[in-house]
Order: sequence, then structure tokens, then C-alpha cells
Amino acid sequence: MTVHRSSRSLQRELLHLAWPVLIAQAAVMANGVIDTLMAGHLSSVDLAAVGIGASIYITIIMALMGVLLALTPVVAHHYGAQRYAEIGADVRQCAWLALLLSLLAFAALKHPDPLLAFSRLTPEVEFKVRAYLEGSAWAVPGVMFFRVFYGFTNGIGRPRPVMTFNLLGLALKAPLNWVFMYGHFGFPAMGGAGCGWSTAVIMWTVATLSWLWCRRNAEYAPYGVFARFEWPRLTALRGLLVLGLPMGATFLVDVTAFTFMALFIARLGPEVSAAHQVAANVAVFVFMVPLALGVATGVVVGQALGAGDSRRARHAGLLGLAVGCGAAAITGAAIGFGAAPLARAYTSDPVVAAAATTLLGIVAVYHLADAVQAVMAQVLRGYKRAMAPMVIYALSLWGVGLGGGYLLGLTDAFGTRMGAAGFWIAAVASLSIAGAGVLAYFLRISGHDMPGGANPH
Repeated sequence: MTVHRSSRSLQRELLHLAWPVLIAQAAVMANGVIDTLMAGHLSSVDLAAVGIGASIYITIIMALMGVLLALTPVVAHHYGAQRYAEIGADVRQCAWLALLLSLLAFAALKHPDPLLAFSRLTPEVEFKVRAYLEGSAWAVPGVMFFRVFYGFTNGIGRPRPVMTFNLLGLALKAPLNWVFMYGHFGFPAMGGAGCGWSTAVIMWTVATLSWLWCRRNAEYAPYGVFARFEWPRLTALRGLLVLGLPMGATFLVDVTAFTFMALFIARLGPEVSAAHQVAANVAVFVFMVPLALGVATGVVVGQALGAGDSRRARHAGLLGLAVGCGAAAITGAAIGFGAAPLARAYTSDPVVAAAATTLLGIVAVYHLADAVQAVMAQVLRGYKRAMAPMVIYALSLWGVGLGGGYLLGLTDAFGTRMGAAGFWIAAVASLSIAGAGVLAYFLRISGHDMPGGANPH
């Protein structure tokens, strides 16, 4: 096969995996958009409460759920090496891990006081945040067990079922929000807190249906997930944790930097917090494109390495990065030019809309830096490399991003305090540093893994 034909084959494979992941991620992100839009049309207090509550929820969930991300590269390597029976065994062990993490996350969401202490909320906002987290806590088991299904089916190169179930959840989101937020069919009107309760119903539904699908679909039979029951095995769990704990820690760094950014900005008042929530929601929503490309690229990389084809793995990483950066440049330009109408679509409050327009101009640049790190982080997971990226993210996102944002936004250390804009400017700098770091690390280890180099496994 010539190089040109091989490149075209790789492009088709990435596209085949990426578009369902993209739609699945879009469905997940759209849930947040629906929550923000519906809460924004209730009041600025409800919008701020949903934004702050979602930040706390995501911090806890992603830090713990990140451990389960180890399953995707593990399954991908087994698949590339045609070790199909080992896939089912690792999925069963990961389910036990999901159960433990569910208990930890549930307890943390039911007792959010340490995180709330940082934001110095008004009593009205804090009451609504606690009510939102109360409902969200019950979503945790569904989220964790669906994540195991996600890691399994993506690792074997079948992302379409995840797409289907996420679209089902999206279809249920607005109607269930309407029921819980406004009080219909005998339920009390919960306001913004209803978004958390609707998420709980959706995630239990999606998780249950996904595993029923897996059990009954013949395409999953070769992996023997339901072939037998087995208790937790320390050796298998240790293997997942060695890879998963640094991944979870990386997510903790990433998400806490974003969460504490929201909590510090909350000190500036409900209007500024609401404007930040609009900008954050747009940033998270457009992030789905590089994330989808990164997930697809990471799966191809893992399968290629499992099959012993290090050259294809490196090529896939570079191709995914190029496509991700091109798409991010187009998306960022669209955000920059459409900042004002986009802000007005989120809120009818002119003060919030004006502040959000300024922040969206920064988001346009932020997105390009975000795309580089998103693709490279997923590629490195395909290489089963997690420790070095964790260190890179901790130094850049906590040090430059959160620390620099605090100095720029809330102090006069560098001149007149910049408020929310200072946090976003520091975030751009931190992601640029993180992206450069993980890209350099990928180029080094993928070069070593070529014939004659060192093996990263």
C-alpha cells in the first residue's frame, strides 16, 4: 500500500469513528445548553445557580469518572491484538470500579460545603445550588455505569450506540426540565434545581437501556461481558487504576481549574456569574469537535499500538491534530464575529448580555488552544501515557490559569483588576502552555516508538 492510499484509509477510519462521537458529544453538551437557556429565562439567580451547581457537579463527577477512562485504551489495545476474551474480563472489573466511584461521588455531592465556601454565595443562590446538587447526586450511578459502556464500545470501534443513547437523553431533557422546573404532573416547581433532577432520570434510563442493548446484541457476544459473574480481582483493578488514577487526576486539574474560576467569578455578583456561565457554556459546547476527533484518534492509536503498528499510531496522532486545529480556527472565527447575537440568544438581561459578549471574544481565541490540548490528551491516552500529561496540566492550569486568573481578575497585581475577563485571559495562556507541552511529549514518545526506538508500553 502506498503512503497516499494509507493516508486516505486512515482518514476514512478517523471519520468513521469521529462523527458518531461528535454527535454523541453534541448531545451531551446540548443538555447543558438547554439547562442554561431554560434557567436563563427564569431569572439571573437561577442561571447563576445552575452554572455554579453544574461546575461543582462536573468537578466531582469528572475527577472520579476520569478513572474509568482507562478502559478505552485498555480495550483498544486488546482489540488491536485480538485478545477478545480479555476485553470482557476488564469490562466486568471496571464495573466494580464504577460502583465504588459512584458511592464516593454521591457522598461528595450530598455534602458540597467545602466547594461552596469558596464562592461566598448569597443565601438565595446557595439555596438553589444545593437543591440542584441534591437532584444531580441521584444521577451518579447512571453516569458511571454508562461510562463503562462508553469505554467498552468505543474501544472496540463501535461508537454509534453511545450516540444513539445520548440522543435519546437529549430528546428527554427539555420535556423533563419543563416538568421539574415549572411543576407539572403533580411535581413541585423546582426552578433551576429541576435541571438536576431531570438529569438523574435521564442517566438511569440511558444506562439501563445501554446494558440491555449490549446483552442482547450479537455483535457484542465475542467479548463475553455477560459470560460469567466474577468478584473484584485486585490484579485487574490495579492495572486499571495505574492508568486511570493519573487520568482522573488530570481531569481533576482541568475541571477544578474551570470550577474554581466559576466560584471566584461568583464573588463579582449574579450578573457577572451569569455572563461567565454563557461564555463557559459556549466554550464547552464547541469543545465537542476537537474532543470527538481526539477520542476517535486515541482509539485508532490504541488499536494500532495493540497490533504493533507504531508508524500508523504516530500518523494518526498528527492527522487528528491537523484536522482539529483547522476546525477550531473556523469555529473560533465564528464565535468572535457572532459574539453579540450569541450572547443575546442566551439571556434577555442586557447587562448580562453585554458582559457575555466581551467574554465570548476571548473564548474565540481560547477555543484554538483548547483544541490542541484536547486532541493530544486523547492521543496520549491511546499510548497509555497519563503521568506526564497530569504534571503538565497541573503546572499550567492550576499555576498559570487559576493563579494568574485570580491575580488578573480579583487583584490589582498587574494594574486595574479585570474581573471575569482576567480569568479567561489567563485560561488562554494556560491552555497554550498545556497544549505545547503535551504535543512535545507526543512527538518524543511516538518517535521513540518507531522501529528502532523505545517501546512506550
